[in-house]
Amino acid sequence: MKMGTITKTQQKKLDYDYAKKQLLTYYDINEGDTIYTVLRSVAPSGMSRTMSLKMAKGEYIQDLTYYASIVLDYPLVEVNGSRAIRVGGCGMDMGFHVVYSLSRVLFRDKYEGQPDAVDAGYSLSQAWL
Repeated sequence: MKMGTITKTQQKKLDYDYAKKQLLTYYDINEGDTIYTVLRSVAPSGMSRTMSLKMAKGEYIQDLTYYASIVLDYPLVEVNGSRAIRVGGCGMDMGFHVVYSLSRVLFRDKYEGQPDAVDAGYSLSQAWL
């Protein structure tokens, strides 16, 4: 086996696979779970927001923001000492959009190839904190 460097595309794929695995196994995200979104800031133009993603498991609050930023390919920023993802757009519930997109990424394999299956994006629910 030849050892060498990997391309940025290969590294991005490895990061994506690892982040998805962490969300599904370590954080134990299951269908029907609620992901809580915390609005950190809104741009003065109103065209982008930063938000964090949290989930309650047992007696613990888990921060999903870092791994969600990797699987969704959103920029990770720091806002007032908290990790947040920057989401562009306006005119709709961006918290719902982020959780819906995360759900599609995490659970799409389960519904692939089933033409009458429900949309994987609705596997998780969203609530604002």
